[in-house]
Amino acid sequence: MLQTLRKAFQVKDLRGRILYTFLMLIVIRLGSQLPTPGVNTKYIQDFFAQNTGEAFNLLNAFTGGSMERMSIFALSITPYITSSIIMQLLTIAIPKLEEMQKDGEDGRKKIMSITRYVTVALALIESTAMAVGFGRQGLLTHYNFVNAAIVVLTLTAGSAFLMWIGERITEKGVGNGISIVLVINIVSRIPSDMTTLFQQFVKGKTPAKATLAVVIILAIIVALVVFVVVLQGGERRIAVQYSQKTVGRKSYGGQSTNIPLKINTAGVIPIIFASSLMQTPVVLATFFGKGQGTGIGSEILRGLNQGNWLNPAQLKYSWGLIVYIVLTVFFAYFYTSITFNPLEIANNMKKNGGFIPGIRPGKPTVEYLTKILNRIIFIGACGLVILQVVPIFFSGWLGANVSFGGTSLIIIVSVILETLKQMESQLLVRNYKGFLNH
Repeated sequence: MLQTLRKAFQVKDLRGRILYTFLMLIVIRLGSQLPTPGVNTKYIQDFFAQNTGEAFNLLNAFTGGSMERMSIFALSITPYITSSIIMQLLTIAIPKLEEMQKDGEDGRKKIMSITRYVTVALALIESTAMAVGFGRQGLLTHYNFVNAAIVVLTLTAGSAFLMWIGERITEKGVGNGISIVLVINIVSRIPSDMTTLFQQFVKGKTPAKATLAVVIILAIIVALVVFVVVLQGGERRIAVQYSQKTVGRKSYGGQSTNIPLKINTAGVIPIIFASSLMQTPVVLATFFGKGQGTGIGSEILRGLNQGNWLNPAQLKYSWGLIVYIVLTVFFAYFYTSITFNPLEIANNMKKNGGFIPGIRPGKPTVEYLTKILNRIIFIGACGLVILQVVPIFFSGWLGANVSFGGTSLIIIVSVILETLKQMESQLLVRNYKGFLNH
């Protein structure tokens, strides 16, 4: 990684792109410190202090603490992420969008344009809900139409501005801009999380116990990072052979290649889907001040709340963790099924004269690919389960409540690896150009 960065800084164009990205990240972090006009920041800080769990931790991590400070970037790029997921799912359900996706660059631009409009609409809805819902409870210093409108416009504009910055980084910087904006927000929370762990497990302890705690914390973090790298980089390569064809005096085909199937085919999406589905009722109940009673509804909400899972004092609510794991595995299969089509791949191979050695083209190839894919998805889903359970265990059993969990790690590692690959490919292209110029 360091060697790639060193070589990148030696190339003027890449050096300029890296510096541009760095300057944009500084703008993001400065904006995250600017408070939204007319907001009582102490109210929202107290709210986050009283409410913990996967939904609130993820929200705090994804916004880089901007939500907790109620800055102008409080919504961050979460509306854009939601919009992208919605559009990806609608592309499968709506034939018109599917045609756009297959139209190449023009179709991609049209889908991106729709995604932007949906992002702004979602930001408006989320900011309005916050201004009205939390405003009544003390978020606004003076609850009236003007103050609420200012908050709505500020938060929506902040989210749209971050989306614009992400697109400019993609165009003039390095890597995927939206992903990099998300990563810098998550990374910004690490010092706060480390401080929390230090005060909870190290401060005030004897030197021996403090040293042991530091070693254990570092070992767990390193082990999780290595595990994520292996999970993200692991793939199963299925060999494909193309038959040789002779047209006139020229021969075509006869090449050997492979179909790379990633172990973690769905990425972090299954965890986000499962977490959102389970934590949304908890967030809404908290939003309306419900869920503190003794009825069946309140009991279900306590089971859905991650803050109660694996807690020695409330083990009966850990059934929610089992549901969480089942949902994660289900969404891993569901998301992969709509983004990877074995039938389409088998047909394309057959049209181009390709086949898997030992497997007949057509239906047998589809069945073979489906069987391999199901095994790979299960392995990847098990990896995701491990990543999501480890932080939950330490949070519930030991009370180590931090925003830096398995979901954040997957995002950070995958974005860093992807950015480095893009830099290496650009360096490779420039090396080829230099060779051709000589």
